[in-house]
Amino acid sequence: MAGQRTKSQHITIVDVARESGFSASTVSIVLNEAPLSRYVAATTKEQIRTTAERLGYHPDLFARSLRSRRTHTIGVMIFDISDPFCTLILRGIERALHGTGYLPLMMDAHNNREQFEGYLRMLVERRIEGLIVVANWLFQECGLLARLQERGLPIVVVGRDLSTDGFRSVVVENEMGGAMAIQHLYELGHRRIAAIRGPVQLSDSSSRWEGIQRFCSGRDITIRDVHVRTLPDLLDPFSVFEAGAALAEEIARGDSDFSALIGFDDLTALGAMRGLTQAGVRVPEECSVIGFDDIPAASYTTPGLTTIRQPMEEMGAITTEHLLKMLSNPETAAAEGTPVQKLTPALIARGSTMVLTGNTSSDTEP
Repeated sequence: MAGQRTKSQHITIVDVARESGFSASTVSIVLNEAPLSRYVAATTKEQIRTTAERLGYHPDLFARSLRSRRTHTIGVMIFDISDPFCTLILRGIERALHGTGYLPLMMDAHNNREQFEGYLRMLVERRIEGLIVVANWLFQECGLLARLQERGLPIVVVGRDLSTDGFRSVVVENEMGGAMAIQHLYELGHRRIAAIRGPVQLSDSSSRWEGIQRFCSGRDITIRDVHVRTLPDLLDPFSVFEAGAALAEEIARGDSDFSALIGFDDLTALGAMRGLTQAGVRVPEECSVIGFDDIPAASYTTPGLTTIRQPMEEMGAITTEHLLKMLSNPETAAAEGTPVQKLTPALIARGSTMVLTGNTSSDTEP
């Protein structure tokens, strides 16, 4: 019928006012639950809300944000969404934001610094109220983040410890994780162990290595230089698999006098399992392999990969909780400084590690 409102048209407060018989200002006060609504009669409120529901009225969030100068939008900058490390972190972020009224706006920089900076500017132009950076091991602070934080934008980083640069950070306890990895191998009877370390510029790699070295101190464990390799710098996450395969095969063909191998992360360790197989070394019968992270693929392989789990979903949730606190209580959050929260890793034992054949219980520690 001509002049009749179609379902596709947006129902406004004026429409609800016309239909209910009350003024637009009264309808607005009731539907927006303004402080003055406590002076509106209960029967009037009920009639207005019933009319609004019947017409299919929904609040205009864009108009509301213009009035309040708030967007209730959280920027989530991901350095590489294809990195399996990010998946569960993002799930934790989404879970923590659910029901808060904040909308996450996610951008993927594809490990590209220029794209990262461009997307940051776009997020700021859309007036995000806070920012979460999911930083993989290729991420480097570009200076723009610091300038944004100086202007008052709350920022929390997950996956990298940037607390010394002034950013609240959430990471795993990497040194503890490194110690846990070699302790597991030690308790299985392994004494001659190979390792593929992370890139030189990465603090996570040095922290995990320090944990390994700390555990080795005073124990009869040998990690010879000939059995240690280092991942090259600036690889994309999936090229780490190929690098792990090549480096493990190189170690095995050069000197096979080792019974276990520690990979910097799960993709490195999974690649190492392929490289060892190509060199004729059976996993785990002739060489146990352990990784770090517990990405989904770690449990899908045959054998399943033993690994040190980062509580990634929890890391995402805690990061979000920090940001929400910064938004709701900025003075309290500022008084806490810029700490780093380190979460405890966990050993996940699967089929890629086994007791060293022929070792006696007297050779190991409980």
